[in-house]
Order: sequence, then C-alpha cells, then structure tokens
Amino acid sequence: MAALLVFGVFIFLIIIGVPIASSLGAAAIGAIMNYDLGMSMISRNFEANIAKFPLVAIPFFILAGVLMDKSKIVDGIARFLILLTGRRRGGLAIAAVIACIFWGAVSGSGPATAAALGLVFITPMIKQGYNKYFAATTIAAGAGLSIIIPPSISFIVYGQLTSVSVGALFLGGIIPGVLVGIFLIGVVYIISRKNNYRGAEESGTPKEIFKAFIDSLWALFAPVIILGSIYLGIATPTEAAIMGVFYALFVGIFVYHTLPINVIYQALVDTVVSSAVVMFVVSMAGIFSWAAATLGVIDAAANLISSITTNKLIFMFLSMIVMLIAGMFLDAISITNVFMPMIMPALLALHIDPLYFGVCLTTALAIGQITPPVAVNLYVTANLIHSNINNEMVKFVLPMVYASVLALILIVLIPQLSLFIPIISKLYIP
Repeated sequence: MAALLVFGVFIFLIIIGVPIASSLGAAAIGAIMNYDLGMSMISRNFEANIAKFPLVAIPFFILAGVLMDKSKIVDGIARFLILLTGRRRGGLAIAAVIACIFWGAVSGSGPATAAALGLVFITPMIKQGYNKYFAATTIAAGAGLSIIIPPSISFIVYGQLTSVSVGALFLGGIIPGVLVGIFLIGVVYIISRKNNYRGAEESGTPKEIFKAFIDSLWALFAPVIILGSIYLGIATPTEAAIMGVFYALFVGIFVYHTLPINVIYQALVDTVVSSAVVMFVVSMAGIFSWAAATLGVIDAAANLISSITTNKLIFMFLSMIVMLIAGMFLDAISITNVFMPMIMPALLALHIDPLYFGVCLTTALAIGQITPPVAVNLYVTANLIHSNINNEMVKFVLPMVYASVLALILIVLIPQLSLFIPIISKLYIP
C-alpha cells in the first residue's frame, strides 16, 4: 500500500501534467502526512539534500556556460570548424556535432548547449539548403553529449548520490562521449550524402583556417583550464567551476568586449533560475527517496531488482532499457535521484562497478533528451526554428537515437571504455 501511494500519486501527477519536481514533492509529502512520519522532516530533508559541497559546483558550471555563451566565445570555434569542414558533404552538420562535443566540455547541460549552438549553426545550415528539421535535430542530438562529456551536471548529481568521485566520473565520460559523437557524425553524414547537403558556401583557404584557429584559441583554452585543473589535482570540480566563471568573465570583458554590466546581470539571473530548478528537483527527489525508504519501499524495490537476475550483463541491459524508457518522460536529474537509491544495492550485490554504471546510465539519459514525448533538447531547437516537435522532426531524430543506442550497447559491453582513463590517471581504484 505504501508503494502504491508513493509511486501511484507520483505517476498520476506526471500523467496529468504536473511538473516533475512538484509531483515528487506532492507524493512524498502526501505519504509523510498519511503515515505520520513527522512533518518536521520535510524541511530538514529539503535543506540536507542541497546543502552538499559537490552540488555547489552546479550553479558555477551553469554560470560559466552562460557567460561563455553570452560572450560569443562559441562563435570562434564554430567558424573554425565550419571552415575546416569546407564544402564537404554534410560539412555543416559534422561541424555542428564536433562543436557540441567541444561545448559539452564547457556547458554540462544539454538544453544550454542546444540553445547556444542552435543560434550559431541552424541558420547557416538552412541557408545552405539543409532541411530545417534535420538542422534542429542534429543540434539537439549533439547537445545530449553535454551530459556525457565532462564537466557534467548529471555526473555531479550521480557522484553525490553514490559517493563516486566526480573527477573520476568526468574522466570516465570522455571516451564514451566521443564514441557517441562519432556515431552521430556517421548518421548525419549518411543523411547529408543522401540529400546532398554540403558545407559552407566557400571553403576556407589555409590562411583563413589558421586565422580562425587562432581566433578560437580562447574558446579552446576554456575546457583545458576547467578540466585540466581537476585532472592535475590543482582544484576540485567546484573550484574548477569557479575558475571557469572568472575565465569567461576575463575573456568576455577584456578580449571580446561582449560582456557589459547588463549582460552579466542577465547571465546571473539566468543562472539563478536554472540553478533553482535543478536544486528544487534534487531537494524534492531527496524527500521522495527518504519517504520511500522510511516506509520500506526502497528496500522492497531494491530486493525486487536484485532478484530479477544474477547475470551482470543482463542486469545492465535491463537497467539501460528502463532508463531509456524513463528518459522519454523524465529529466536526467529526476531519474538519477529516484532510481539510484533502489539500484545501488543491486550494483553492490552483483559487484558492478558504480563508475561504469554511472557512465552507462548518463549515456542512456542523454539519449532521453532527444526521445519524445519529453525531449528537452528537441523542444529547445524546435523553438529556434519556430516549430513544434512534429513527425518531420521525429523522422530525422530516430536514426540519431538508433545510432546513440548502438554506441550505448558498446559502452555496456566494454566497461574499459568508461574505466580506462580514470584508472590510468589513478583518480579511481575499482
């Protein structure tokens, strides 16, 4: 009965369109009141769930990404990639995916990357004769890489839930993120070849390409500073995020002169709103998990999950299927907070490496960002082309989903793709 109340109310509220965080909170508070678990625990849990040092990195990573977007740092790297791909078939689409891989090393948020790069790439692609829905889905799919390529907000949330090193998770996402990117490049090339989509109007000369590269160096240094400081042991992820903010301010104010006071103020406003949304989801999911755990629902669910199979590979594939389905309806942070307390005991019982599982999980959730009906990245790019998610857009996004799922299968089958760099860097000991 407790499980029916907690999960039943949550699912019902989701179905009727109540926001996810509010649905989690309402279901949890309803259970706390119904079973007299103590109303004072609501405020205590609310504070405890977000008063964690690793989570401080989230608003700073968001702010760094917003500042770099508003300072037009991305324009330099975009121009360099467009000139580099030239008039080749699918040149603009391939450049867009590569730019998404790069921007993922700055942003950490799929929708933020979709918005930033959509403004840069979609219009040139349409001018070159690309189908506007293909242009929008290419950016949306590439933007999903932002939660796999470090730094990643999803990895930060997963790390604080499972006590896995966030720095190690960041390292673990590098190879899988690039692998998914390569699969996406293959798909956009095939579609571009079929429709004779090409690159820019004029191929860049070696001199123009070199100049564009020099202009893009400020952008290229951003992930080096942020991630390099973490991997060299100079800074924690939170401190690296703060360094990213100051780097973005320096480049925007003194190099590009694109960050006047009013733009910085708007960046702060955008960051506060985005951070509040993330923290509200985290806090409500934490209260939901506490209520479910107190009522014994988490233990019952964990035992049920553990009893399904004792085969590691079967468990991994079943888990990924569940995550892909959940990703069609829920956001990555909510899924991580709701499911991991139930799955973690099974990981320990089956001796499945939590870092490896976290990378696989995040890859599956990245696919969810382009899987309708709740495809946040698609909504962002559809809005940029003044459209809704329709059959034409779905037609283009499905091959990208299939390609990403193939990459996910490889990542599940070959754990070393996730574990190799963290282990050799000595940031992680399995």
